[in-house]
Amino acid sequence: MTVQDPNVVATSGAGSASENARTGQVVRSVESPADGVTVVAATGEIDMLTAPELRADVLSRLDDGSTLVLDLSGVSFLGSAGLAVLVEASQHAKRRGTAFRVVAVKRAVIRPLAATGLGEVFSVYGSVAEALAADGGGSSVG
Repeated sequence: MTVQDPNVVATSGAGSASENARTGQVVRSVESPADGVTVVAATGEIDMLTAPELRADVLSRLDDGSTLVLDLSGVSFLGSAGLAVLVEASQHAKRRGTAFRVVAVKRAVIRPLAATGLGEVFSVYGSVAEALAADGGGSSVG
């Protein structure tokens, strides 16, 4: 089941993701592939303008008690504010006893995770399928 977030703008045609990335919005889609599992796919740039929006969305979904997979495979830039969101989400998930997994495939995301050592702090996977199949293991992306 795929649910469109009411705060998310169109991903094709007029008002597409590329236009929205320039106006300071990160485009998200939300999917629940199984009970107790939520996949949030972010697209665009995660910087100081868009990170608060992503933070609010991610933390509220972790409050639901679901396993959360944050798919960053469509992210073209991950700034320090975005890294802070990932750290906070990881800590929030640990306090709640829920799983938080990150999907990172592009250099724009993998590089900042590796440079800061954060790829070792929380679970990072090369695909949503790998993240969904994980049983709480560690990082599989270097």
